[in-house]
Amino acid sequence: MSTQEAEPLISCDRADESSVHQKRGSGVVSDASIPSSPEVVRAKKIIIPDISISDDDSDLFSDAGEDVPDHKISNTDTIIHLLKGNIGPGILALPDAIKNSGLVVGNIGLVVMATICVHCMHMLVNTSQELCRRTNLPFLTYSDVAETCFATSSSSRLRAFASTARTVIDVFLCITQLGFCCVYFVFISQNLQQIFDHYYGEINYHIYMAIILIPMLFLVSIRNLKYLSPVSMLANILQFIGLGIIFYYVFQDLPCTWDRKAFASIGQLPLFFGTAIYAFEGIGVVLPLENQMKTSADMKGWNGVLNTSMVIVSCLYIAVAFFGYLKYGDSVAGSITLNLPVNEFMAMLVKLMMSLAVFFTYALQVYVPVDIINPFIQKRVSPQNYLKAEYALRFSLVLLTFALAAAIPKLDLFISLVGAVSSSTLAMMAPAVIDTVTQGERCSWPRAFKNVILFILGFFGFITGSYVSIRNIIKYFVGEDEP
Repeated sequence: MSTQEAEPLISCDRADESSVHQKRGSGVVSDASIPSSPEVVRAKKIIIPDISISDDDSDLFSDAGEDVPDHKISNTDTIIHLLKGNIGPGILALPDAIKNSGLVVGNIGLVVMATICVHCMHMLVNTSQELCRRTNLPFLTYSDVAETCFATSSSSRLRAFASTARTVIDVFLCITQLGFCCVYFVFISQNLQQIFDHYYGEINYHIYMAIILIPMLFLVSIRNLKYLSPVSMLANILQFIGLGIIFYYVFQDLPCTWDRKAFASIGQLPLFFGTAIYAFEGIGVVLPLENQMKTSADMKGWNGVLNTSMVIVSCLYIAVAFFGYLKYGDSVAGSITLNLPVNEFMAMLVKLMMSLAVFFTYALQVYVPVDIINPFIQKRVSPQNYLKAEYALRFSLVLLTFALAAAIPKLDLFISLVGAVSSSTLAMMAPAVIDTVTQGERCSWPRAFKNVILFILGFFGFITGSYVSIRNIIKYFVGEDEP
């Protein structure tokens, strides 16, 4: 399951005070005294968005209307959730990333990318904990962290950008999730096309997309996440079984490493960056999971939950990337499932299993942009039309992702573009900025220098990855061969 799955927007008062629950789009005002810097203390009010409580959520409360104690998760549960949050369709595209970098450069690059992304996750967790201490709030989401770090700055100029910071993070969260949804449409359609074309002859690619569209619309009609839990668990099971079958095929008749190129052209490296950063898509689930841990301090440390989980994820990424490219070479497709033989039952089964897993995950990805955009829409409609407006939004987002996927049916280029545009921002640039602003005058020059380097790397990947991906998409439309 992906990433950035349904980051909850939760509002809490102080532990010894009663909770206030309002409709989505309203806010809870915290009158806590927030230090703008170690030397200056000012009283500020931070507006934290509140989660909507519907009739379907009544199980969260007792009959007396009081909150049921939170169900905290263990370290083992957190590791499992982090594994699920980072292992998605992106892992199946990593052999294509190695094709764009070479066997040596690609695998070294994946180790470097993993190190950078995990470091940025640690920065985000540390910053969140620091801001929670400043504001006396129990926890903060990604958007909350971005807004609060500016709102508590000692610089009046930076404080003016607090709401802008939240908006930027929300926009890129929406772009990321909708980009994932576009990739899902392409992924499912291409895998189904291979299967049915083999048995029933060639059918236009867009027909498969249109067939998928109908059940997608029904799936996103499910408004409550708890009803998606069974299909989410099924998706996880299908995904891990599918990965096992893929390794079974990949390990058969492997060629020698010297039969594959060690280096690719410099012009292809931006595509490698986009695909690789897309795969490391789990930064959005780190804070929600850290907020739900019984002992959140265990998230950090050299042998903590985060490092343990990401070492496992990184090893799995490198294994799929290395052996996938070693097996299929430059003929590797945008998803390694497309290289599996269609005339064998096990290969056909893994294509169907992965397609179903991605299909069931689609509704979870749509939940995030719906949760962000819906409050703005409800401000502009009457209360009796809230439900109609939400369904209109859900269906509109599905149709938007369907249209984009139908217009650009190139899985490898779509993944690289989404990774370069949005994942580089959320996984690299934003944590560097947030950490620097949070430290303020206390930020040492080595730390500031490191953050500047991270931001420059992310921005360079953003520009070059987007440019090369868009250029190759244009070449695809005009009928030219890709480099």
